Amino acid sequence: MSFFSKLKAGLKKTKAALGAKLASVFGGGEINDDFYEELEYVLISSDVGTTASAKILSELKTQIKKGKIRSRDEAKSALKQVLIGILHEPQKLEFVYPVVITVVGVNGVGKTTTIGKLARYFSDQKKSVTLVAGDTFRAAAAEQLSEWARRGNVKIIKHAEGADAGAVVYDGIASAKAKNTDVLIVDTAGRLHTKVNLMEELKKINRITKREWAGAGVKNLIVLDATIGQNSIAQVNAFKDAIGIDGIILTKLDGTSKGGVVFGIVEELKVPVCFVGVGEGIDDLDEFVPEDFVDALFN
Repeated sequence: MSFFSKLKAGLKKTKAALGAKLASVFGGGEINDDFYEELEYVLISSDVGTTASAKILSELKTQIKKGKIRSRDEAKSALKQVLIGILHEPQKLEFVYPVVITVVGVNGVGKTTTIGKLARYFSDQKKSVTLVAGDTFRAAAAEQLSEWARRGNVKIIKHAEGADAGAVVYDGIASAKAKNTDVLIVDTAGRLHTKVNLMEELKKINRITKREWAGAGVKNLIVLDATIGQNSIAQVNAFKDAIGIDGIILTKLDGTSKGGVVFGIVEELKVPVCFVGVGEGIDDLDEFVPEDFVDALFN
């Protein structure tokens, strides 16, 4: 199954919530004030958010006026282009190798599983990958990551449970530099964005990474659970303030009707969604393509 096919299947619940409502708005009739009110209601009630919804409506009105569009059916293609444009606003994340990717997120978002899938993704790109078990806080976290390393046939650096996370990262960098590794992926302890001490640990890891491997690219990716909708924006802001966030990995998209939150996240935070997960398999993670996402919503 192609990733686009997986995406279409994974967006089934979101399509029922957002796609079906959009279809009713664009089903027929003239473009008038009622049309814009109906569309605004659909967007806000589908977790797109008020800020993104206002931006979408404003852009759509401009496109409709510019294109002299008169019917709702004709306006649908204009809306698709507006949605795609919003998702393309933040600059696409590019990886320059070697690269150190620190993966963060709150508890329960599927962070360690996502790292396993991310390792497979880069391996498929013919890049050498090493994982660093920086989550020394959660019991059995290193063992879980070790299983993903085994399944992906990549190397892992780990210490005993309770070890200093910064020391594990230090050793991981030393190993990666010695072996000319392309991609070093650092797991971190899941933490609530309100836990000051754990956020300070993240800052320490960030400092160590930049100091010990100055020649490598450094990217911080946050894993978000799509099922929590608009609440994810507060999470990103907190991590963004602490260490900076370069990109978002959206998980559990296949288990929610709140996929519309993608537009709200990108518009409010100006951070690109770079990967999306739709499924439990090791291959069920791929690059986020705005055109595919919007097409899957409408088709």
